[in-house]
Amino acid sequence: MIKDTIVNGPQNAPHRSLYHALGLTDEELSRPLIGIVSSHNEIVPGHMNIDKIVEAVKLGVAMAGGTPIVFPAIAVCDGIAMGHEGMKYSLVTRDLIADSTEAMVKAHGFDGLVMVPNCDKNVPGLLMAAARCNIPTIFVSGGPMLAGRVDGKKTSLSSMFEAVGAFSAGKIDAQQLHVCEENTCPTCGSCSGMYTANSMNCLTEVLGMGLKGNGTIPAVYSARIELAKHAGMQVMELVRKDIRPRDIMTAAAIRNALTADMALGCSTNSMLHLPAIANECGVEFNLDMANEISARTPNLCHLAPAGPTYMEDLNAAGGVYAVLKELTKLDLLDTSVMTCTGKTLGENIACAVNRDPAVIRPVENPYSPTGGIAVLKGNLAPEGSVVKRSAVLPEMLVHEGPARVFECEEDAQAAIHTGAIHPGDVVVIRYEGPKGGPGMREMLNPTSAIMGMGLGNSVALITDGRFSGATRGACIGHVSPEAASGGPIGIVREGDIISIDIPNNRLELKISEEEYEARMAAFTPRKKELSGYLKRYAALVSSGAKGAILNI
Repeated sequence: MIKDTIVNGPQNAPHRSLYHALGLTDEELSRPLIGIVSSHNEIVPGHMNIDKIVEAVKLGVAMAGGTPIVFPAIAVCDGIAMGHEGMKYSLVTRDLIADSTEAMVKAHGFDGLVMVPNCDKNVPGLLMAAARCNIPTIFVSGGPMLAGRVDGKKTSLSSMFEAVGAFSAGKIDAQQLHVCEENTCPTCGSCSGMYTANSMNCLTEVLGMGLKGNGTIPAVYSARIELAKHAGMQVMELVRKDIRPRDIMTAAAIRNALTADMALGCSTNSMLHLPAIANECGVEFNLDMANEISARTPNLCHLAPAGPTYMEDLNAAGGVYAVLKELTKLDLLDTSVMTCTGKTLGENIACAVNRDPAVIRPVENPYSPTGGIAVLKGNLAPEGSVVKRSAVLPEMLVHEGPARVFECEEDAQAAIHTGAIHPGDVVVIRYEGPKGGPGMREMLNPTSAIMGMGLGNSVALITDGRFSGATRGACIGHVSPEAASGGPIGIVREGDIISIDIPNNRLELKISEEEYEARMAAFTPRKKELSGYLKRYAALVSSGAKGAILNI
């Protein structure tokens, strides 16, 4: 065991004295030391219950013969950070989480790990750390929030942001807005739609790093506590069998995750996080894989914001395993891959049942024959851009209109709320990419305002930034190269015609080749004065098309 190098023998008596200072007994030190990475805090709704999850994990570890030791990981609430300077600090925490967890694990010689994340960057950051440290590891998340109820209908955070747009357009009054505010987020947990947190927690199941239900059992269900105990027990089995993250997160497992992503209709942010996780696993991830896999993978789920169902509904319908079982009908998965259960994926899902075909459509009756995410390329995005195709209205799958150009999110938001954006427009927000933001801010405020004001069927938005998983509509993000790196989104002028063709995966600026080359030759990207962590991040971060990984 790893701990033997720092615990056993007379030479390690000083180390043992410090363990005794923690109150650990000789009996506890004789057992495998299991690090439990707790993301608990009192500012993120998805993390406020994690203390209870951690206590259950500790009990499971102890029951199975291990010694649990807790240490923390940070987390940012994307919803609270949305629309202001704080959002620049969201994506960048993914690497802080991975780095700090690696440092704690390597410094203290744990034999195994249980990761307890929940929201957005927390999940991929800890998956990246798991791959780096490569000791037996299992995940158990804090679980999704229950859907809210407003006027007898289920609702979620994306509805709340759209309500602000409706209020600005005079469609609802202040009292109605307040009713939405008080009833949209009724419990702890990651927000209730197929947003980034729930997308990544579901994909953790598919990757084989979490037990059944990790992505879907609601935070307030007692089954979530049972799941945590089972995760604590199962990590001891992984230690005994020496099954490690890189044994599980193979190239085949990552392709499975991308396939499930298409079927579930996950957040576009998965196209940042899966490449980053793959990079840590030593697996090549090409953005073009998305269209290849999407072309043969049906979209089976329309969870909020794409449709009227929520994570609690997916859980009741059979969860992620039921979706995977549907995909095996078309032989779309490698079911031979190892998982944290100690069994193959095929063994795990053998008894899975789709209990609600209205929530998980059978492969014979999909929402569409192609997947939920598309990568668009063209002279406006030579390296690629990403759109959640499953959340785009049919009439906006092909769109052409004049560019309305903004140098930051705030300027675009102001124009939308003051009625300066008109049907047919294509809103362009640039200098919000990984380097240019820096931090690649999510654009839920402007996208929700467009939908809430009734412009979702006539206005598109493109950006070198990114979108929340709560975004719906013709919203194309991750445009690469970004403006700050000299990308062609930086040469777009007010009134230029932009062509979007999602079925054919194209994004084009409709100017002559001669004009295009002349503008590119004359283009000098804007520079921002930066300091602190954002300055270091901007200096190291790669393109959104490469997962915004740090070049080191």
